[in-house]
Amino acid sequence: MAKTFTWAGRTSSGALRNGETAAGSRDELVSTLRKQGITPTSILEKKAGLKLFAPRKKRVTDKDLVVFTRQFATMFNAGIPIVQGLDILSKQSENKSLGEIIVQIKSNVETGSNLADALKKHKNIFDDLYVNLVAAGEAGGVLDEVLMRLAGYIEKAMKLKKKVKGAMIYPMIVIAVAVLVIAIIMIFVIPVFAKVFGDMGATLPGPTRSVIWLSNFFSGIGGVVIFAGVVSSAFGIKRFRKTERGRMKTDQFLLNVPVIGNLIKKVAVARFSRTLGTLMNSGVPILDGLEICAKSSGNKVVEQIVMGVKTEVASGKTVAEPLSKSPVFPPMVCQMINVGESTGALDQMLVKIADFYDDEVDSAVANLTTLLEPMLMVFLGVTIGYIVIALYLPIFHMGDVIGK
Repeated sequence: MAKTFTWAGRTSSGALRNGETAAGSRDELVSTLRKQGITPTSILEKKAGLKLFAPRKKRVTDKDLVVFTRQFATMFNAGIPIVQGLDILSKQSENKSLGEIIVQIKSNVETGSNLADALKKHKNIFDDLYVNLVAAGEAGGVLDEVLMRLAGYIEKAMKLKKKVKGAMIYPMIVIAVAVLVIAIIMIFVIPVFAKVFGDMGATLPGPTRSVIWLSNFFSGIGGVVIFAGVVSSAFGIKRFRKTERGRMKTDQFLLNVPVIGNLIKKVAVARFSRTLGTLMNSGVPILDGLEICAKSSGNKVVEQIVMGVKTEVASGKTVAEPLSKSPVFPPMVCQMINVGESTGALDQMLVKIADFYDDEVDSAVANLTTLLEPMLMVFLGVTIGYIVIALYLPIFHMGDVIGK
């Protein structure tokens, strides 16, 4: 993690200089200053003061990363040196957190690091895919083209993620509203009716008794037990998913869930195809590309499959052959990859597969929403309808009760 140092020193001509610079260590700062022709006379680490209400650092989003990558590619293509381009981008970045990171990257490049190594120090922002593509671009002298390709990849990945999230938001909102409405009726409304019916001494029908029993259950210890059970289950699943076995088991379960599992498989195929296609198109070796695809898959089952493919490819087999044995990748995808390998245009074929499966994800998301909407409406209607009928049944016999 970079620290901030205040320093003073002299140039070779004897002129005094001072400033404030971020560096990984004191030795790194000394090396940076000497390369700039400055001999440091004093270096003090700036201690961060205790701030009770310190502003929270803004998270670097995919959108911020796309803007930075595109602008950097444009500047590099226009002939602006890397260090100068980074300096301009650090000052004009709307996200201050990203601006600070760019300053650190610029400092590392100034001390002799190449751009890929400088980016590698910030893995929480620049993943293996980003770093490897930049390294390939630097090695091949086509950094501007690689950066533009990388910006396009991030945009498409961002849209894919947004589609999947959008498919889940609507049903989650409907479920949350349904649970809230039912809870209010059970806890606050039904007890009022139960008191009225009890005061009248009426013999209540079965549906009414069942609703009142449920109301008493949820209003009392039963509601507390259920709430505690839900919270503890969520916490337990979260802890379980942090383990290697837990991730594998839960990811395998999600792949087998009807409808949702199909959507996850299509997203996995689209992400694998676009990632590997972009890496190969930028000159990254196939084995390195497969390893990056595995790590960035977001699903342990898919990661295991792709790492198995890498092992098979390393032993001399094609990509399509081991991939065809997996339950995640459809036969059509494997056949298209086989054709791409046979014709020597695997990178182009992978991009075509990714574009096709992006459309498939669109259709799957639309189908999921179409399927869930009536199911949720039916559930809500039946539940609320049952409660209303159960509460009105005794009222229908109220005249007999009053006559007696």
